[in-house]
Amino acid sequence: MTIGVDLGGTNVRVGLVDNGILIRQRSMALEQKDSLSATLAQLIALIQPFADDSVNSIGIGVPSVVDIDRGIVYNVANIPSWEEVALRDILEKEFDLPVFVNNDVNCFILGEHQFGLAKGYRSAVGMSIGTGLGSGIIIDNQLYAGSNCGAGEIGLLPYLDKNIESYAATQFFESVHGTTALETSLAATLGDKTALKLWADFGKHFGVAVKAVLYTYDPDVIVLGGSIAKAYSFFRETMYESMADFAYPVTLRRLQIFQSQNENIALLGAAALVRQLV
Repeated sequence: MTIGVDLGGTNVRVGLVDNGILIRQRSMALEQKDSLSATLAQLIALIQPFADDSVNSIGIGVPSVVDIDRGIVYNVANIPSWEEVALRDILEKEFDLPVFVNNDVNCFILGEHQFGLAKGYRSAVGMSIGTGLGSGIIIDNQLYAGSNCGAGEIGLLPYLDKNIESYAATQFFESVHGTTALETSLAATLGDKTALKLWADFGKHFGVAVKAVLYTYDPDVIVLGGSIAKAYSFFRETMYESMADFAYPVTLRRLQIFQSQNENIALLGAAALVRQLV
């Protein structure tokens, strides 16, 4: 048994995992995010009921840059008090179990590769589309995080007047068009032409992000996750149209792109970190 933890900027989820099967889980909204001690206490209290004699390790995904070797997280997104936290040492001292810490999008693609849509592929990229645009990478069946756990930050590449994620994530709707992805999705479901046009424009920009992934990593498969991926049917067509000028047509013919179907996949990936020993 392994405990998987999916720490987000708003909520934290903890699950008991047995060989890729989620036995039970709990979730809680993060409170007092300006207080490091309060958020750590909340995290520990949420993990505590799962940490019995049947558990052999804890894996945790965090939306931040991570010193994987030392288990230190830096500047966690939307948790201002977590500027530099020795998370592995804190949790190992508390629970007397081995703790593995990694970026949350890395956990997402690890979960898909071990138990989900990317299983059986040697190379895969998970693209999480939400507040930002992050990517997790599998190369030759191993999770690749880079020297500073910063590999895959495709969204931060320069694009137009800003960067890619300004046009291929939540910011496209909120900053550029003054609406939200959820509102636009609901309107598109009802056939609203303005909303459908907005998703079509989004797809053109997102196609640029996919091409950046292809030129950089040339994976067998890409799995789309995050809140905006739920609207994939609205931007899929223009995404592919935007990719039509990709330099290597054979790559596009062989590429598989899937929409993630398991809302617990990052939790399963966090629990699987012990297998990778990254």
